[in-house]
Amino acid sequence: MNTIRRYLYGQILSAVSFVTLGFLALFFFFDLVDELRWVNQGSYHITQALMYVGLAIPSHLYELFPITVLIGTIFVMANLAQSSEFTILRTSGLGPWRALGTLLTLGLAFVLTTFAVGDYLAPAAERAGQLMKARYQGRLTTGQTGAWMKERQAYSSYAVNIARMRPDGGMQKIRIFEFDPQGHLVSMTRAETGRFNQDDSWQLENVQRSEFPNDERSSARIDQRKLPELRWPTQITAEMASAALLKPDRMRTIDLFEYIQHLDANGQSAQSYEIEFWRKVFYPLSCLVMVVLALPFAYLHFRSGGIATYVFGGVMAGISFFLLNNVFGYIGNLQNWVPWVVAAAPGLIYSLMSLAAFGWLVLRR
Repeated sequence: MNTIRRYLYGQILSAVSFVTLGFLALFFFFDLVDELRWVNQGSYHITQALMYVGLAIPSHLYELFPITVLIGTIFVMANLAQSSEFTILRTSGLGPWRALGTLLTLGLAFVLTTFAVGDYLAPAAERAGQLMKARYQGRLTTGQTGAWMKERQAYSSYAVNIARMRPDGGMQKIRIFEFDPQGHLVSMTRAETGRFNQDDSWQLENVQRSEFPNDERSSARIDQRKLPELRWPTQITAEMASAALLKPDRMRTIDLFEYIQHLDANGQSAQSYEIEFWRKVFYPLSCLVMVVLALPFAYLHFRSGGIATYVFGGVMAGISFFLLNNVFGYIGNLQNWVPWVVAAAPGLIYSLMSLAAFGWLVLRR
C-alpha cells in the first residue's frame, strides 16, 4: 500500500507543480505587461518592475493553488483511468474508501501549504512589494483622500485620516478630528508626518492644533497653536493603518481579526472584513473539495482522445466553484448574511456534490 501511495502522490505532485508553474508564468507575464506603464516614471525602472511583479507571485499562488490542485489531480486520475493503471491499482487493494482517504491525506498537505502561503508568505511579499514600489514612487495611498479610521476613547471619539504611508512605515498628512460625547467638534489636529510608538501611541511631527471651546462665552473663538511634536495615545496600530490602505485579502488572518475587533469596538461596520476573515479560514479547505471532486474521474471509462473533454469539464466545475465563492461574498455583504455561512456555503455545496458524484460513480456503479 505504501508503494501505491508513493506512486499516486508522486504523479499528483508532479502534475500539480507543472500546472502551478504554468499559471504563475502566465500571470507573471500579464502583471509585467500591466506594470510597464509605470516604468521610467521617476526612479522606477524595469528592474524594480520585475522585483514588484516577482513579489506578487505568492499572492497569485495562494489564489490559484486550489484550482491547480484540481487540474493536476483530475489529469492524473483521468490518465490512470485511460491507461487502465487505476484498474490495476484497484485489483491491488486500492478500494474506493482507501482511495478517498489517500487523496484526503494529500489534500491536507495542500491545505497546510495554502494556509502557510496565504497567511505568512503572501502578506509579507505583498507588503514588501508595496513598500518597494513606494520607495521609488514616493508614497503608498488609496484613492484621493487616503485612509479613514475611527476610535472611541474614554471621553472622546476620533475620526482619523492618513493620506499616505511612507516606505519606512511612517505616516504623512495626518488629520485627527476629536468629538465630545454629544458629537460636537472639540479639536482638529494636523500633522505633516507621524510614526508608531511601542507604547500604544503616535508621535506626530510639525503639528497644527485647533481647539473649539464649547461654552457659550467662547463659541466664536478658535484656539490655535503649532507644536514641533505631539504624542497622541491611541490603540490604532501600524497593522490597522495598513489594513485601511491595503486590501483585506492580503492581510494575515490574525491581523484581520484584530482589525475587525477594532471596528466593532468603535461602532463601525465590519461585515466585509468578517466575510473576508472567514473566507481566509475556509479557503485552504477548498483543496480538500478539489481532490474529492477529482477522484470520480479515476472511475470513468475513457475512449481514445476523450480525456480532454472530461478534464475540461472538471476545470469548468472548479472555476464555477470560485465564481460561486465570489458571488456569495458580494451577495452576503449586500444582504448582511452571517459571515461564516457566506464563506462556508460554497465549500459545503461542492463537497456534497463531490461526495454525491463519488457515491454514484464509485459505490453504486
